[in-house]
Amino acid sequence: MPPVMPAPDRAVLSRRAEIAAALQAIVPGEGVITAEDELRAYESDGLAAYKQLPMLVVLPSTVGQVSRILRYCHDNRIKVVPRGGGTSLSGGSLPLEDGIVLAMGKFNRVLEIDYENRCAVVQPGVTNLGITNAVQHEGFYYAPDPSSQIACSIGGNVAENSGGVHCLKYGLTTNNLLGIEMVLVTGEVVRLGGKHLDSDGYDLLGLMTGSEGLLGVITEVTVRILRKPTTARALLLGFPSNEQGGDCVGAVIADGIIPGGMEMMDKPAIHAVEAFVHANYPLDVEALLIVELDGPEAEVQELIGRVEAIAKRCGATHLSISTSEEERMKFWAGRKAAFPAVGRISPDYLCMDGTIPRARLPEVLTRMAALSKQYALGLANVFHAGDGNLHPLILFDANNGELERAEKFGADILRLCVEVGGVLTGEHGVGVEKRDLMGTMFTQVDLDQQMRVKCAFDPEGLLNPGKVFPTLHRCAELGRLHVSGGRLPHPDIPRF
Repeated sequence: MPPVMPAPDRAVLSRRAEIAAALQAIVPGEGVITAEDELRAYESDGLAAYKQLPMLVVLPSTVGQVSRILRYCHDNRIKVVPRGGGTSLSGGSLPLEDGIVLAMGKFNRVLEIDYENRCAVVQPGVTNLGITNAVQHEGFYYAPDPSSQIACSIGGNVAENSGGVHCLKYGLTTNNLLGIEMVLVTGEVVRLGGKHLDSDGYDLLGLMTGSEGLLGVITEVTVRILRKPTTARALLLGFPSNEQGGDCVGAVIADGIIPGGMEMMDKPAIHAVEAFVHANYPLDVEALLIVELDGPEAEVQELIGRVEAIAKRCGATHLSISTSEEERMKFWAGRKAAFPAVGRISPDYLCMDGTIPRARLPEVLTRMAALSKQYALGLANVFHAGDGNLHPLILFDANNGELERAEKFGADILRLCVEVGGVLTGEHGVGVEKRDLMGTMFTQVDLDQQMRVKCAFDPEGLLNPGKVFPTLHRCAELGRLHVSGGRLPHPDIPRF
């Protein structure tokens, strides 16, 4: 079922032409989109099951324009949904009927590359892969690499704290972010961090990372760039069961080995990927691990032997090791193409995003298989096995009325993640997809405290409303709650 969103403000909708004219004065030319057929391109993000036409779309190209747009919307109580590449898989940039979409695609320039300080300053519309492309000729790269890196924007990566296949060793976006420039809903421009490694005062940069567009609009990003390792080799390890593959993941980490990346796929995903990419994956196994080891050549060679021995102890029936850079990239090409590959075997699929303790991986895989039978829906698993970030792909056909059943299946997977000591999201964010499950992980007191942060930045609730928080609080009401968690009498708080 589509998520319930805040009721549209009819007074704002009645002023649509006036609002469009005011924004056109700020962003002249083709900077404001009003035609219905053109708005269709913005009606959903990567969570395409949910759609809503926005009132308007605005395409600024300067920080000054973003500032003036937000100030105008703040003064006129107009809701704003920031949008980057539109690849969000949690509905984070789902539009609102009475709100504008602030599309940041024109902010697509690399502003500065500082090799001496090992950082790059870019606009938020630069793609994730675009950063690596800008520096790789000097032997550098940007480490976080989501599967959508060819299309997802770095501003969206900051908003969702994106990871990728190499996050196990090199960290998520938050571990590779040095600074941002952002515009508050009042139009004020703020800088947090910079090229330096650390800042005094509160960690507002950490607060903004993963804030899902609820606190401000990012207009510039400074990221850490790394030297490419001298040697990188990948192993393909096949296992007769998912449980044995999961055991191998835990055993590698327990042995003190931190691979550059460690990914796992189950049989449905393996077959879909091999048919799509022809990466020479074995088809006679139930689970496949890709383990990449990088560093000095002697160290990599030593680690390959240790991982090979661990895999054999865990029952591996297939083992191949890349012998060239081309072969290593081919191994990864299959994993990177897993999502589109699965799209070829099912009319629709939902991509979930829970994170669990690594030691619980075999148990969770077994229980997800039981849920698949319970709901009579197919399941293909691809995940960042090293850090426990699961991406179960629930296969369904919306034309046969299976969407609601798929959503219930997905909700049970996420509840399972929390039950075993994990969290609702690893890198896709809460958005609208997981919003109504927040109560399974947080108490109301927890959520109230988080909402107070939102209110400090956006007291009118204009930035990306309807996302993350399952209950609509008015900031004035939150101010009346005792710090101890007790509550003063106040009107019933409506749900979204």
